[in-house]
Amino acid sequence: MVGPAPADLVARREAASDSVVEVRGLVRDFDVSASWLHRTLSGEPRRVVKAVGGVSFDIRRGETLALVGESGSGKSTIAKMVVGLLPPTAGSIRIDGTDIWDPANAPKLRDLRRRFQMIFQDPFASLNPRWRVRDIIAEPLDVFGITRGRATRDRVGELLTTVKLTPEDGEKYPHQFSGGQRQRICIARALASEPEFLVCDEPTSALDVSVQAQILNLMRDLQDRLGLTYLFISHNLAVVRHMADRIGVLYLGGLAEVAPAKAMFRDPRHPYTRSLIDAIPDIDMTGRERTPITGEIPNPLDPPPGCTFHPRCPFARERCRREVPRAFAEASGALVACHGVEEGWVGQAPAGQKAV
Repeated sequence: MVGPAPADLVARREAASDSVVEVRGLVRDFDVSASWLHRTLSGEPRRVVKAVGGVSFDIRRGETLALVGESGSGKSTIAKMVVGLLPPTAGSIRIDGTDIWDPANAPKLRDLRRRFQMIFQDPFASLNPRWRVRDIIAEPLDVFGITRGRATRDRVGELLTTVKLTPEDGEKYPHQFSGGQRQRICIARALASEPEFLVCDEPTSALDVSVQAQILNLMRDLQDRLGLTYLFISHNLAVVRHMADRIGVLYLGGLAEVAPAKAMFRDPRHPYTRSLIDAIPDIDMTGRERTPITGEIPNPLDPPPGCTFHPRCPFARERCRREVPRAFAEASGALVACHGVEEGWVGQAPAGQKAV
């Protein structure tokens, strides 16, 4: 498995920053075993999927951290744990210094939950089809006791205007809107509680390309105006390039690389990151030798030993097959979990191949 950054390394690196979110050693396992009776009769062992394996990162106030990777890399699982929808198997998630999964902090969580919200991938599935839009957006206002009566109606109208809809749209039902408009409604609902931190789980993947650009521009505008902090989940590096300040690349539940967005696209360090960037259509790269990623992501029920990327890596050596790489910090500010980068031989192509 690609190893996480040691918690002390992340802590030292972020010590001087104003972090809203601090994730340390986050682990999530799913028990997918057959029933007890079936296992008893057949002698089958328990089967556990390690969806997230020791991930650590920080998100500074006002920045966008993007997590990218192929399907099955653990992106959405991390998102659900960060907003409190899914308990971690191990590790901690602190928002403004409060561990949201520590039972001792339960009395503080009601006030804290108002300060972080989530925008889901499918806007239609996340909206109640039986409710009018005004009631959907008003629900957080009522739950957190922010406004009542006439003030609630006025606030709903303001939120609809903020996301480029009209107050009259509040009388309609979700099915009367297009996909992009429904996502605007979801954003308005997320903003209703006046949060500081938003988790965006692939908020544009279900939308047309032209509508994606509108939603991304709206989110960036809202971030500038309201000082929001984003955790942006995506499988599309081309989208992330225009949104993120920093990018974390996930592979089979572990962070392969975390780096400032501009530095990552200028000089990707991990072989997996290089392969993902090479897959982006770009006219400026015409004629350049690319190294397309081959094979399929391994079965998480039976991950490869050592670095989990080694079966697909053109630079893999014997150490990669037996030893899990630990993340180390580079002078550029990137954290990279790769033996080849650490020892300096990742740029040396295997026999018969050109160097990346």
